[in-house]
Amino acid sequence: MKLELSGVGKSYGNLRALHGVDLRVASGEFVCVVGASGSGKSTLLSLVAGLDVPTEGQITLDGADVTGPGPDRGLVPQAGTLYPWRTVERNVAFGLELLPITPEDRAARVDWHLAETGLTDFRHALPKQLSGGQQQRVAIARALACEPEVLLLDEPFGALDVQTKEDMQVLVRQVWKDTGTTVLMVTHDVEEAVFLGGRVVVLACDPGRVAADITVALPEDRDLDVKRHPDFLALRASIEDIVRAQHRAYTARATAGGR
Repeated sequence: MKLELSGVGKSYGNLRALHGVDLRVASGEFVCVVGASGSGKSTLLSLVAGLDVPTEGQITLDGADVTGPGPDRGLVPQAGTLYPWRTVERNVAFGLELLPITPEDRAARVDWHLAETGLTDFRHALPKQLSGGQQQRVAIARALACEPEVLLLDEPFGALDVQTKEDMQVLVRQVWKDTGTTVLMVTHDVEEAVFLGGRVVVLACDPGRVAADITVALPEDRDLDVKRHPDFLALRASIEDIVRAQHRAYTARATAGGR
C-alpha cells in the first residue's frame, strides 16, 4: 500500500490553503504532520479522507485516485464523532453494519477492538458516561474496526489533559504496532509528533507546503521515558525551530503586506 500526494494544492476563492504538496506514505508507516496554525494541516487530512477535493494535483492510494470517502481510510477527528444514542459497542459496530460480513464476524471484530483499546468493560455504556479519553478510544476503535488501509488522525488528543493525552499516545502507538495499520496524523504538538511518528513532516504557511520531512531516528519500542532522552529532546527542539521560523516568516510577510 502506498498513499501518494503529487503537487496537491487547495484554494478557497483567493485564499490558497495548500500548494505543491508532495508526500508519500508507505504501508505500515506512522507519519505525523505538524505546522503553525494556518499551515493547512487539517485541510490536507480532509483531502486525503476524500471529504474535499484538491484544486490541483493528485492523491492516490494504491495507484487509484482518491475522489471521495471510502472504507480504505478511517478518520478520527478531534471531537464530537460518537453517536450519543448508541452504546460503546454499537458505536464501534457502526461502520461494520455497512459491510457485507456475517453477524459473527462483526461481533468478533467489535470484541477484538474493544479489548485492544481497553473498552471491554464499557461496552454497554453511552458516550455521555465516558471520559474524554475513553470517548476517543471508542472513535479509534470504530475507525479501525473496518480495517482501513490508512488511519487518519486529526489532532485527536488536542482537548485532553496532559496525563490522559500521554495515555492515549501510548495506546495509539501500541495499536499501530498490533494492527500494522498505516497512520497519517495531524497535530500541533511537536513533542507528540516525535514520540508517535517514524517521520515528521513540517508544513510552512501561506500557502501550506512541505518545509521539511524528517526521519525520527528513535527506537521502535518507545515508552514515555524516551521523552527525556537527549536525542528526543534535540530532535524536538530542531523541529520546533523549523516550525517557529516558518511562522515568523509568514508573520513578517503578512505584516509587510498590510503596510
